Amino acid sequence: MKNEIQKSSKLYKNLTLTGMMGVGKSTIGKNLAKRLEYNFIDIDKLIETREKTSINLIFKNKGENYFRNIENDITIQQLKKKKSVISLGGGAFLNKSIRNSTKENSISFWLDVDIDELIRRLKKTKKRPLLYEKNISDTIKKLYSERKKIYNEADYKIKCSFLKSNKIVDEILKLYEESGS
Repeated sequence: MKNEIQKSSKLYKNLTLTGMMGVGKSTIGKNLAKRLEYNFIDIDKLIETREKTSINLIFKNKGENYFRNIENDITIQQLKKKKSVISLGGGAFLNKSIRNSTKENSISFWLDVDIDELIRRLKKTKKRPLLYEKNISDTIKKLYSERKKIYNEADYKIKCSFLKSNKIVDEILKLYEESGS
């Protein structure tokens, strides 16, 4: 399928994945990149590599503003590359400059998961700084409520709750091809 997609419409515009933490942006992104023979870019991993520490410790030791500034710089830089699948951090798309650069340089997909499924996925995590030592269920509901309007600005919304990873990838590739980027 990847060769058909590339030959049929010469799709070279980036694909960008946004959505809440825990929805599967990294997993889906790696699979998409492999199918398209594009580069896979995980913004959170790039930040951790640059800072030589986890995002959790960046938040704890330097604060969210410090993290968001780095996230902005790295994301804008990566969005300028071509033939890439980019997995944004959960809060990145809320940043207007990241959102504008995403719209300019890529086709964006909001990976949306039912709130109860999201809570189930994130309940045991210790590496999500915005969930650290809080009522996880209430925090996730609050974050989702605040973010969904912005996530909805993505080019496409993919409901992922009841789909297997390969079906999500197929759906994104279909929409990507139809976009004729």
